Amino acid sequence: MRKRRTATAVPGDGARIGRIGGYPVRWHIALLALWTVAWFFVAERHEAVSWHYLVRGQQLLFHQLPGGGLALYANHPELQIGPVSFLVAGLFAPFPAELGEKLADAFMSGLGLYMLVLVGRAAADHYRGTGLNHKRLQQRVLIAGAAFIPMWVEVSVRFAHLDDVLALFFTTLAVRALVRGNATAVGVFLALAVDSKPWAVGFLPLLLALPRPVRLRSAAWTVGLVAVAWLPFYLTHLDTLAAARFTIPNQPASALRWFGVHDAATPWWDRPAQMALGIALGALAVRRHRWPAVVLLAADARIVLDPSVYTYYNASVLLGTLIWDSIGQRRLVPWVSWLALISLYGSALFIPSDSAQGLIRLAFAAGSAAYVLLWPHRPPRSRRRGRGSPARPHTTSPLGRPAEYDAPQNC
Repeated sequence: MRKRRTATAVPGDGARIGRIGGYPVRWHIALLALWTVAWFFVAERHEAVSWHYLVRGQQLLFHQLPGGGLALYANHPELQIGPVSFLVAGLFAPFPAELGEKLADAFMSGLGLYMLVLVGRAAADHYRGTGLNHKRLQQRVLIAGAAFIPMWVEVSVRFAHLDDVLALFFTTLAVRALVRGNATAVGVFLALAVDSKPWAVGFLPLLLALPRPVRLRSAAWTVGLVAVAWLPFYLTHLDTLAAARFTIPNQPASALRWFGVHDAATPWWDRPAQMALGIALGALAVRRHRWPAVVLLAADARIVLDPSVYTYYNASVLLGTLIWDSIGQRRLVPWVSWLALISLYGSALFIPSDSAQGLIRLAFAAGSAAYVLLWPHRPPRSRRRGRGSPARPHTTSPLGRPAEYDAPQNC
């Protein structure tokens, strides 16, 4: 019986699997790059809906418009965008307005492709030493990535939501750092995610997946950097607290309607409930040794309780399914990602009934949460002897990494 090629069976050969000729680019990444370019040109025909908020916010932050600086959020509570996002938006300010917007679109699209690389490498590291078949992993990333890209282009190009883009990008970096056992980096990246977009608080249960000896240090980095970014606005202008009470219309297609919430705008309890539900579900996932589900569960909590139904919200869901399908399970076909794309994006495009759209959103969120939390999960072969761990069993410490991490990455 012919043995499958794995990273452990053929030392050093995994670095060559999937490469195009002698180049470092792998075939599945090349295909995903072409897929990204195709969707980029489709989305470019539509105006970058929200880029003007980023431009205006960075101008206010740097006193180019009156009423800004540390009074930014007190005077403009509608700018529900973190200061880090305004700082990054400032990188495109020196260019003419139209060129700066196009460059920002390209930059955000490129981040999505890089995130696919990061998730693939995180999966390869997570399963190192378990007989992982790298070719199958690359195929899995390709199939899940094909579902992820349309929603990523939706948030990065059509809506140009740099804040959401950065929150998801930094969260992906935190996942990569978690797998590599770098506790400080996990804390820093999660803080940057929250400093880019406040709803990223739902991803903080990733801290619980760290070993206990370094968890507190990582959390201290997160709390400290979040405080550095936000406290100056609150301490100098107490009216900044009003930004947390900013409301948006409760749209007819919102899943909130199925809970009997028919308020015209955001209920007072809604935002705290979103964050609390996301954190609680994420903490439960870590407790059940299923930390790759944290991002998906936080995204589920967001879409099921949010009064708005913008399609760019689905980018966080598709990142969550990508991480789960690549790291949380080992099936070749990542059906959760495609189910998310078809049910959430497909319903928005092809189902005219607002009520039906809300029901589909609710059903997906509840069903996917139940699946990743409750479905029987079989750990890889080398982990079946013990109870299992959210981190790789042979990771020595977040203070350093084993020599095997210095080997070439395979995905």
